[in-house]
Amino acid sequence: MGLFSFVAAAGRLLGIGGSEATQDASRPPPAPPTAEAVQAELTRLGVAPADVTVRVEGDRVHLGGTAPDAETRERMILAAGNVAGIAAVEEAVTTATPAPAPVFHTVVRGDTLSKIAQQHLGNANKYPAIFEANKPMLTHPDKIYPGQVLRIPPQA
Repeated sequence: MGLFSFVAAAGRLLGIGGSEATQDASRPPPAPPTAEAVQAELTRLGVAPADVTVRVEGDRVHLGGTAPDAETRERMILAAGNVAGIAAVEEAVTTATPAPAPVFHTVVRGDTLSKIAQQHLGNANKYPAIFEANKPMLTHPDKIYPGQVLRIPPQA
């Protein structure tokens, strides 16, 4: 169980524009989405196990249920938190095997996946691992934005 912070002013705008519509972190955050909208986003991204529960209170999302593995659990947290208007995700999602604490990185101006890979994985050429770890939230390695939170995969 954990509480994860996000930048409410950054993220995907649910119900507004196409799948690439995002909120700029330099603008005030929009109103938080409904639980149904967050649930639909998890489903759209393919990270919603059958028994997931989603509750929204203000700018905080509460996730519950069971995930098949730690990777799915982390993707659920990111998918919910990277929605415009969400400032925190509180999760009580269990996995079949004990999961290590996730490692996340909040994108700042000037970040690239290569720069993030160098910082966290010790090699800029390992950026594809970060890209793959954040699919389907990321659709292209060059399309990251300040305020977005990314999952850093464990080193092999």
